Amino acid sequence: MTLEGTYTGTVDRITGGTAVCLVEDDGETVAERRVPVEDLPAGTAAGDVCSFTFDGGTLVGIKASPERTAERRRRLRERFEALSEPLDGTQEENG
Repeated sequence: MTLEGTYTGTVDRITGGTAVCLVEDDGETVAERRVPVEDLPAGTAAGDVCSFTFDGGTLVGIKASPERTAERRRRLRERFEALSEPLDGTQEENG
């Protein structure tokens, strides 16, 4: 699949000066790109949501999306909290 146009994705991790970015299409990961950290928008960190623009399969632009990042983190926090609740709906006592 040759990427063309703009896609949403996340900065999965940053190691050794390289960011590993997961590019999504309709919520599914369709590509992984390794990008020099200096090519990321200022302040971008692992877990951040960005827009990735491609021309003929070549990554030509990255734009941070703080609003989407906040929304995704909120949804993940809600899922985690729901998974942390006891199945019978009662609170466990410490002690």
